[in-house]
Amino acid sequence: MISWAEIKHFKPAEFACRCGDCRSDGKEMDTEFIAKLDQLRERSGKAMIITSGYRCPAYNKRISSTGFDGPHTTGRAADVLVSGEDAFHLVQQCVLGGWMTGIGINQKGPYEKRFIHLDDLPPAHGRPRVWTY
Repeated sequence: MISWAEIKHFKPAEFACRCGDCRSDGKEMDTEFIAKLDQLRERSGKAMIITSGYRCPAYNKRISSTGFDGPHTTGRAADVLVSGEDAFHLVQQCVLGGWMTGIGINQKGPYEKRFIHLDDLPPAHGRPRVWTY
């Protein structure tokens, strides 16, 4: 099992639920998943800004169509603020490296709202899959 001390580019707080009620500290995240993100970050050589990491079930239900048990509630999903060429290279790394099994792409609208969803859920969760928002 990987520990947060072994993660080079991320801190738990970056992945904390943003609901403001559940007292998440980001340590709900699966450290094996975080290790994959850390390796992706290392290979890309570019910062990865996390816009959504862990979500408590109530918050996920409030903001996502996946309800109480979406990918973010497992601690094995994150949304990364990225667009353009950087988004292309991130998706390319995920696909070619087999790093992620779920890739959601939102590349429309203002640049500061564009993101790529990444998760490593198993086939029982309908993976592998790519989708757009």
